[in-house]
Amino acid sequence: MKLNSYLMFNGQCEAAFTFYEQCLGGKIAFKITNGESPMAKETPPERHNQILHARFVVGDNVLMGSDSPPERYDQPKGFFVSLNIDTPKEAERIFTALSDKGTVLMPIQETFWAHRFGMLNDRFGIPWMINCEKTP
Repeated sequence: MKLNSYLMFNGQCEAAFTFYEQCLGGKIAFKITNGESPMAKETPPERHNQILHARFVVGDNVLMGSDSPPERYDQPKGFFVSLNIDTPKEAERIFTALSDKGTVLMPIQETFWAHRFGMLNDRFGIPWMINCEKTP
């Protein structure tokens, strides 16, 4: 079993996943728009360029997402996408990249459990925790 996060966007999925490629490395392994899908005829034309499904891969990790129908979109709340990073330098780099044009909720810093830990909402409103744990 693998547990993967699935993010819903308000028309910004493609831009967000392209941003995540730049920040995290990895690759968009698959994406299909509403207009490319078998359901294109049932989809309003203004939504044809929005993402029906995308799959982003970093190593053996997968992040998926899509654009929500506008009437069903809710701002993300009650969760964070958590990244566990191996080195403090890389944790700081990723935190800085993801927080560009976003909102820092807790600056990246040393804590009692981590060499670096920080929290932010990226420019698309997705909440992230960046963690570089201390090893016992």
